[in-house]
Amino acid sequence: MTAFDDLMGFARETCALEQIAGRLGWDQETVMPRGSAAQRGQEMAAMESVLHARRSAPQVGDWLDAATAPDAVGAAQLREIRRAYERAGKVPADLAKTLARVTSEAQGKWAAARADEDVAAFLPVLAEVVALKREEGQALADGGDVYDAMLQDYEPGESGAGIAAMFDAMRPRLVALRAAVLDQPAPASLSGQYDTAIQMQLADTLARAFGYDMHMGRIDKAVHPFSSGSGHDVRITTRTSDTDPFNCFYSTIHEVGHAAYEQGVDDSYALTPIGRGVSMGVHESQSRIYENQLGRSRAFTGWLFDQMRAAFGDFGVADADAFYATVNKVENGYIRTEADELQYNLHIMLRFDLERALVSGDLAVGDLEAAWNDRFAADFGYAVDKPSNGCLQDVHWSVGLFGYFPTYSLGNVYAGCLHDALRADLPDLDADLAKGDPGCATGWLRDRLQRYGSLMTPRDTIRQASGIEPGPDPLLRYIEAKFSGIYGL
Repeated sequence: MTAFDDLMGFARETCALEQIAGRLGWDQETVMPRGSAAQRGQEMAAMESVLHARRSAPQVGDWLDAATAPDAVGAAQLREIRRAYERAGKVPADLAKTLARVTSEAQGKWAAARADEDVAAFLPVLAEVVALKREEGQALADGGDVYDAMLQDYEPGESGAGIAAMFDAMRPRLVALRAAVLDQPAPASLSGQYDTAIQMQLADTLARAFGYDMHMGRIDKAVHPFSSGSGHDVRITTRTSDTDPFNCFYSTIHEVGHAAYEQGVDDSYALTPIGRGVSMGVHESQSRIYENQLGRSRAFTGWLFDQMRAAFGDFGVADADAFYATVNKVENGYIRTEADELQYNLHIMLRFDLERALVSGDLAVGDLEAAWNDRFAADFGYAVDKPSNGCLQDVHWSVGLFGYFPTYSLGNVYAGCLHDALRADLPDLDADLAKGDPGCATGWLRDRLQRYGSLMTPRDTIRQASGIEPGPDPLLRYIEAKFSGIYGL
């Protein structure tokens, strides 16, 4: 046994424990009794204490000093282990344990405050989370930018300034197109009632069509849809509304994109540091290209139109062309997860700016609701009507995910790059999509990107898959062409 072998054996056990901790989170979001939240917080804190001790164990440092990578895969394993080790060494164990407990409890308090439309009930625990995350960020930054340090947990190599510059380049074109689109007659909206049991049956059909392996996964319901796990146990959730089946269908396709990435990683990497998606931006590139460029395409929506007519009968949309416009309708709305492709990134830009201000201390937690409402009115032209449509709509801040939000838009940018390359390689893709079969596209993504897991850095992963330097132009061209066509601009 070499130092590398000893290190990898230890790392595999750590990865297995991380999966167990993730399963506790999945249970909390899906089936855990509401009264169990405080105990679950203690359980999560105990797991984090064990994990932090393993990640920062002195023998890991000794092994890293002595280990020699046998090949490029081994070098990537050492890179990821070293990154986790150095990070864990900067964060005090008591702080890591406290954060795990407080964020677990805060999640339940956020859910209750959201249900009660009571911002004041959530702000005290949010202030505690922000203070703890700021303390963690300062330890990680080691004198550098605190928000940049937080970003590294989700998108290694990115900076707040770099993302802000990207958003500044994107915003004018998105705002101009939004104004032009909203000046045109709107497509029809769905109306009527849609049986939720039938929605879940169609969600299962969609998940399988997009390659989700149900032998190693399952679909449950949650307030906030998510994907959890890696390797041979990857679970997703969705949600239903009896008046909006698109919420269920496209949440399902989105989460399948995440799950397919994890299920698609090379089996030989399982339960190792590179046996999972390399970053949240790259992860989001998979969920967004599944949901939007494939799932909301004219070809695929034609097939989905037939499926919905068979399931629900005549639901008031005349034909497949009208249905395509309805699926992609641009309209006013408050909810990020329900936003169309054109406006989605504007929702992210709002959150990015607010969370940077919270982390820096430029925005006090007590002023968050007013700041959110003012910014929303300025960006979208109408007022937030209730907290669940405003600063209480997302779970992220309650669980301490500061630095996560911008990866959604970075994922959209990456998806634009991938879509250009995919279409060039698969000129007959629309014929398959029209049959409800995105297998050629999902297979291309598995071969070109998903199987590599964290073998490469995030931007190198996208460069390798798309053949170009990642940037927003492909995404903006796609959005402009798509919505100009739908709205006759």
